[in-house]
Amino acid sequence: MAVRDIVKYGDPRLVARNEPVVEFGPSLDSLVRDLLDTCWAAPGYGLAAPQIGVNRRIAVVDLSAGKDPSQVLVLVNPRVVEASGQIRDEEGCLSFPEIVEIVERPEEVFLEAADRNGENRTIRATDLLARAFCHEVDHLDSRLFIDRMSTLKKGLVLRRVLKRQKRGAW
Repeated sequence: MAVRDIVKYGDPRLVARNEPVVEFGPSLDSLVRDLLDTCWAAPGYGLAAPQIGVNRRIAVVDLSAGKDPSQVLVLVNPRVVEASGQIRDEEGCLSFPEIVEIVERPEEVFLEAADRNGENRTIRATDLLARAFCHEVDHLDSRLFIDRMSTLKKGLVLRRVLKRQKRGAW
């Protein structure tokens, strides 16, 4: 379909309310294809609709970054229903290019979501997949990965972002 521009930090669409998906069909399929094409082109492991300027509760996750179609997970109206354990690890975000920081996330999650056909399912995820699910659900809940950092660390990251924005490198 199309590789879309990724919305960067500072754009109000990243933190706007995201509407639930109620209709499944060709328009949703088109959005899913755009999300995947954009995610793979970046490249990234996941992308939420607000990151391409669409404020709807849909995200894609593909830990193979486009190399294995069987790894693609389409998450419509997802929500974490159970989480356990904690892992601190590096994390980045396509809306914060070239910024990677340590973020604490659950080690294991159970996620409820519909697929692109509207079929509801529960998915158990651990490690990197759990991190990716939580990261994308945060986007759909209008929360950014910097919101998971200490006030001091968030301030340091935002200073780096501001410098890059002033240089036109954002």
